[in-house]
Amino acid sequence: MAWWNKVSSSNQRNPLPVAISCDMHSHLLPGLDDGADNVETSIRLIQSLQLLGYTKAITTPHIMGDFFKNTSDTIHTALKLVQQSLIEKNIEFSLDAAAEYYLDEWFMDSLEKDKPLLTLGTSNYVLFETSYINKPSQLHQAIFLMKSRGYQPVMAHPERYTYMYAAKEEYEQFLEMGTLFQLNINSLSGYYSKGAKHMAEYLIDKKWVHFAGTDCHAPKHIEALTIARQSKYYSKLLSLPLMNATL
Repeated sequence: MAWWNKVSSSNQRNPLPVAISCDMHSHLLPGLDDGADNVETSIRLIQSLQLLGYTKAITTPHIMGDFFKNTSDTIHTALKLVQQSLIEKNIEFSLDAAAEYYLDEWFMDSLEKDKPLLTLGTSNYVLFETSYINKPSQLHQAIFLMKSRGYQPVMAHPERYTYMYAAKEEYEQFLEMGTLFQLNINSLSGYYSKGAKHMAEYLIDKKWVHFAGTDCHAPKHIEALTIARQSKYYSKLLSLPLMNATL
C-alpha cells in the first residue's frame, strides 16, 4: 500500500478531533533543503496533511549559511511552483512560506545588520533553531536582537536540544526573555529519541508550548504523525491555547 493510502486508512480507523488546521513548521518545497525533492513529492505530502485535517501550511525551508543557502527569492520561486501545481490539480490547500533559521554566524550577521527576515504569515514571528547538542554562545544575544528588531522569536522544537535536558531552568529563562516555543508533534511518539519525548511531555505539562508543528520532511514523518496522534499527550497538547490558528 502506498504511504499516502496508509495515512488515509489509519485516519479512518482512528479518527481524532481536528484541532490543528494550520501547520507552521515543515519542509514541503522542492529542492531547497532535506525536505521534498520534487513537486510531486510536495503535492503528495500536502495531500497527506489534508487527510490529517490540515487546511493550511506555512512551510519553513532551512536557511543555514554553510549548507542550505536559501533566500527569499529561492523560497518564493519554489513556493509559486507548488502553488501552481495545487491549482492545476484542483487541490484546495492554503500554502505559504517562511523559513527555519539556523542560529549561526550568517544569521547573527543578518540580525546585526537588520536585514529583513522571513516571518510566519503576516505576523512578526521568526522561527529559529540551534545546534541540538551545544548551546550557542550567542543564543541570548540572538533573542535580544530579534526582539529589538521588532520580531517575535519562536524556538523550533525546544524538546530536541539535549543541552537543556540537565538544565531545565533554561526553558523558563528563554520564556522570560520573550521566546515562544514550537513543539514537534512526532516527539510525542519517541520518534526522535526518548529524551525528546520526555521533554515534550514536560513542556506540555508546564503549559509552555505555543505552537505545534509537523516538521514534515518526508513520507516517514507523515506515517509517524499517525502514531504520535494516538498519544495521550497529543490530547493534552490540544488542550493548550495553541497559537497556530492565529497565523
